Amino acid sequence: MTDNITSGGGGSRPSTGESALKGRTGAGAPAETRGKTTIADGVVAKIAGMAAREVPGIHSMGAGVARALGAMRERVPGTGAGQGVTRGVKAEVGERQAALDLDVVVDYGVSIVDVAGDVRTNVISAVERMTGLQVVEVNIAVDDVHLPDEAEEAEPDEGRVS
Repeated sequence: MTDNITSGGGGSRPSTGESALKGRTGAGAPAETRGKTTIADGVVAKIAGMAAREVPGIHSMGAGVARALGAMRERVPGTGAGQGVTRGVKAEVGERQAALDLDVVVDYGVSIVDVAGDVRTNVISAVERMTGLQVVEVNIAVDDVHLPDEAEEAEPDEGRVS
């Protein structure tokens, strides 16, 4: 809804009941008032996923089933592009706020409390800086601990052809 004001015109001219929009419009108006910007949930999820992976102690993102399916999906041409970044991240975006849920796997030996705090700080900082949205919560579920002797699921030892 647009706010209207009654224009009184010059000092001696009586009000005619005409309305004019508040603020400036057209070429002289500030750029931030000329349109609406919407940010998709997927954009916020990608930013959060990248920010979470930057934190030392995070081995990977996503619950066990999501990681396994994601590893298979990445091997199929044309289906894995960009999907790995948002694995383990769920974002809900409103007009001015965002809430995030992260599923992470931490490295063995790290303080889970410290890593979770660092992830929260990094994710909030990145999302708020890049989008201007207020992050109201970042929920972190630690789904697994990666042990040093566990083999990587997505890395085959040798290729099938030489």
